[in-house]
Amino acid sequence: MINQDPRLARLSLNQKTVNRCSVAEAVQGCTEVGIPAIGLWREPVHEIGVAKTAKLVDDAGLRVSSLCRGGFFTGVEGAERRGAMADNRRALDEAAELGAPCLVLVVGGLPAGSRDLPGARQRVVDALAELAPYAGERGVRLALEPLHPMYCADRAVLSTLGQALEIAEAFPVEQVGVVVDAFHVWWDPELFTQIGRAADRIASFQVCDWLTPLPADVLLGRGMMGDGHIDFRPLRAAVERAGYRGDIEVEIFNADVWAEEPHTVLHTMAERYLGCVCD
Repeated sequence: MINQDPRLARLSLNQKTVNRCSVAEAVQGCTEVGIPAIGLWREPVHEIGVAKTAKLVDDAGLRVSSLCRGGFFTGVEGAERRGAMADNRRALDEAAELGAPCLVLVVGGLPAGSRDLPGARQRVVDALAELAPYAGERGVRLALEPLHPMYCADRAVLSTLGQALEIAEAFPVEQVGVVVDAFHVWWDPELFTQIGRAADRIASFQVCDWLTPLPADVLLGRGMMGDGHIDFRPLRAAVERAGYRGDIEVEIFNADVWAEEPHTVLHTMAERYLGCVCD
């Protein structure tokens, strides 16, 4: 049976993969299928409260692999930017209470009407300089997630692992790390070189597949492992050679997956993880 396979010991369900599930439903699904960890999203956590979420996860014997998400640092000075910084401090507090080792950061795209990409990237650096010491105090690592270049304008002005590392390396390793998300970085000809450079900067490793054709809403173009074009085993091996021994999260944004029965999704996820990601 799947839930008796020791190779599942590092598997984590990113909650977005079962998008219509509450925290309680996602936790229950993990326990039924034998998935030992969960990556939580702030919005469903807020629906029941951080303390109740922490108790649900702990009572189920699960661990939290990450909290999604913080970031959105690229706004110009003013109320919006001040609000984003305050929200990131709250997110760090929540991550600490949940026992999450990292807060995943989607850094933000260009402000409305702006074409100043260097300026937006500098504001990411400035935000990290302000938040990194607080993250260190809370015992939570800020995890920069580079997103595929098609999201540069509206979601993340960091597009490659190399760019993320260039910023992260200016800060203590226990305060700022990076996310290696297969969907976003698999195409990069410098990927394996940058993973080797990353070493102990890797705070999270996420997997899902790249589908073609992409849907009209490219945010939903993530597929179940084995349904697309990514070769996961070399990527996993490279991350492990770099020293990463943490959980491997499956994070899927896909309307068809979200419409499926969640228990079926979790069983398929575990089977594909064994068949496509593990040796």
